[in-house]
Amino acid sequence: MTIGTTGRPKGVTLSHSALVVQSLAKIAIVGYGEDDVYLHTAPLCHIGGISSALALLMAGGCHILLPKFEAKLAVESIDQHSVTSLITVPAMMTDLISFYRTKHISVGSKSVKKVLNGAGGLSSGLIKNAIEIFPRAKLLSAYGMTEACSSLTFMTLYDPARESCIQHSYANSSNLAHKPDGICVGKPAPHIEIRIAGDDLSCIGRILTRGPHLMLGYWGQMPSNNSSPTDECWLDTGDIGHIDDCGNIWLVGRLKGRIKSGGENVYPEEVEAVLLQHPGISASVVIGLPDSRLTEMVVACIRLKDNWQWTDSSSNHPVNKNEHCLSSSVLQNFCRAKDLTAFKIPKKFVVWKNQFPMTTTGKLRRDQVRAELMSYRQLSPSRL
Repeated sequence: MTIGTTGRPKGVTLSHSALVVQSLAKIAIVGYGEDDVYLHTAPLCHIGGISSALALLMAGGCHILLPKFEAKLAVESIDQHSVTSLITVPAMMTDLISFYRTKHISVGSKSVKKVLNGAGGLSSGLIKNAIEIFPRAKLLSAYGMTEACSSLTFMTLYDPARESCIQHSYANSSNLAHKPDGICVGKPAPHIEIRIAGDDLSCIGRILTRGPHLMLGYWGQMPSNNSSPTDECWLDTGDIGHIDDCGNIWLVGRLKGRIKSGGENVYPEEVEAVLLQHPGISASVVIGLPDSRLTEMVVACIRLKDNWQWTDSSSNHPVNKNEHCLSSSVLQNFCRAKDLTAFKIPKKFVVWKNQFPMTTTGKLRRDQVRAELMSYRQLSPSRL
């Protein structure tokens, strides 16, 4: 089943051959082998969990099953069974790092050699902390979807054999002047074709893919003929991006999440990437709200780190001299300093008290954030 972050979940029908080629890709790129001890951190009912499990099964590795993911249980299993490989999503990685920090453990298990992250990119802070707790692990990220039988692209974030950490995957105009901002998600696996569908005036467009990895169809909507998924059939991922001169795929945002503000296209992920570079912000969600003048207004929901406080002029929160201060104007100036185009800079900021709503696989429920904000009239300053 798809997660349903942009609509109702759909059943996805996958062929055995699609699962086989996905497993072979993971074996080749991640490096799974018969000596691996794999910890099942993801449920088998999700595509990331089942595809990685099958890859380890084909490689002849050992499987360690968990009843459910909990950082404490995962760490205990890693130590008890000398786990060598696991997969994570950003929320899982955050929980693992927090557990190690809570126990005042600066370096985690040295048995872990391979960590594959999916369902969202890791921030530079998470990458740094992940390297610290798994110092001997090759850290990779994958971009994909259920309809494509899991991973489309792979990228190495850290390889201890090379003792180097790649530059943070959020690009900006200073290090990629001729390309738009976005998130680098690496190169396609060998069996996967990817192209960009768009007009001739822009290198940005819809990310399409084809190959033996594609689904046969949605459950209940199966095609009537016996055509193969490889027969000139391109799947629209629903994502917007571009391909650089080295063949790397750059993810700009989701087509369905696009904000139309003042006639311009704004992709939330790009704005969120800039906001997350501020030392006072731990999480950010950008959405568009109806506006009579702009059609949609860019609104940023933010969670503040400890020892930071919100100090907009209309806020009644007393200023603590031991805390750092943030306000709408400070963040807007920060966005300008990061060369974020003017129409992409949020017009309003909302301080979010609780965790943002997530799916069971750690994907953001942007629709729920937007629905909650729609129920509030006063947006500046707001505390939800």
